[in-house]
Amino acid sequence: MLGFTRYVARTGPAKATFVGGLRRQRERRSGFNPHGQLVKALKADIAFRTGGSYLAAVPELVKPRWKPLYESVSAGATSYLHSLGDPAQVGLAQTRDALATVGPLAVKINPHFGLRYDDGRREAVRLHFDEDPPTTEAVTATLHLMARHADQILPNAEPVLVDVRRGATHRLDPATKTADVERWLAGEAAAFTAMWGTTAA
Repeated sequence: MLGFTRYVARTGPAKATFVGGLRRQRERRSGFNPHGQLVKALKADIAFRTGGSYLAAVPELVKPRWKPLYESVSAGATSYLHSLGDPAQVGLAQTRDALATVGPLAVKINPHFGLRYDDGRREAVRLHFDEDPPTTEAVTATLHLMARHADQILPNAEPVLVDVRRGATHRLDPATKTADVERWLAGEAAAFTAMWGTTAA
């Protein structure tokens, strides 16, 4: 899902450049998630209701090369944590991955975690770590795909995209027409598939 939503956020020749890079990365079997420890710290603060102590400590626990990255995202992650309200009223909920068919493309839908509030609300949360804020296109694609497969990833959950660096939460725009988004995503998926095949030639 990350690759596809990053793709739809690009325009013009940048789309083809991105797909080519993604394919080379796949062929080299390279790719490392530098944010894993931060996700664990955020989830620990939610689960143990510790108010951000794990997030405050994690920049000192990672390798020196990752420390600047963790320092740049931990403050926003802490702001998001505090935005959840009373720690006693919210806990983690188990999510599952889902496989979406978007036009000719298979896209893995993988939220980072789920939330369950005491009032019965549920949220499926996906985190955005990039330096730039998520574009409108990336937000729409991410939330739509998560909503479309909510029954599989976390039943009755509202999809949420969190811009970690800024501590900002994005939710579905109720004015967005699902059919229009479906047509747009199908077109984007068809173009992605065609470019992927071209880079393989």
